[in-house]
Amino acid sequence: VMRDNTHIRLTMSRGEKTTSSMNPNFNVFGCTLIVLAEHKPVVSVATYDNSKGVGLVTASQRRNPPSCLDSKIHHNNLLNNIIPKIQANNAGCADALMLDIEGFVSETNATNVFCVVGGAVLTPTADACLPGVTRALVIQLCEENGIPCEVRRISLTEFVAADEVFTTGTMGELTPVVLIDGRPIGNGVPGPMCARLSQLFKTLIDREGYYTPIPEF
Repeated sequence: VMRDNTHIRLTMSRGEKTTSSMNPNFNVFGCTLIVLAEHKPVVSVATYDNSKGVGLVTASQRRNPPSCLDSKIHHNNLLNNIIPKIQANNAGCADALMLDIEGFVSETNATNVFCVVGGAVLTPTADACLPGVTRALVIQLCEENGIPCEVRRISLTEFVAADEVFTTGTMGELTPVVLIDGRPIGNGVPGPMCARLSQLFKTLIDREGYYTPIPEF
């Protein structure tokens, strides 16, 4: 029985087909829900290095705009994310920073992204990204603690010149970014704003979480 350090991924498909085809009319047996539970101790399986920070490389692919395939849809066709991730792997980076079709920063291939400029926290609009739960919580924490926070279009130049950059995601939580395309961000080490928000983020478990009794078998 997994009681702690458990990651559960839910995947919903259209279900079985009567024959091989892209036509949804052949999915006549109802949807299929896949529940994948995995024991993932934080110490042994770290998604990112949150203590030293990570590096990003700018992807050559652009994030899907709503006119093609809305990136706010959390679907199973992740080729637009996987190709940039391969580029990041080849560059020795944790992830790839993705731009929208107009050249503004959108997100990484796996996480939302923030930058810090002059004490203010900035994050791209959700025009071409999946607005994640952790992203929303960081914006909430800024509002609660008097930290200036702005959601707007942000260029790659602004990110590279920022005092701090960090990513947000369910598995990695808040991860400092110390390099983008080989250029140091700020002093090239995790910054104080990310550290402060990370500590505030950890308080949310006690504030908003709730205990789920586990039956004995």
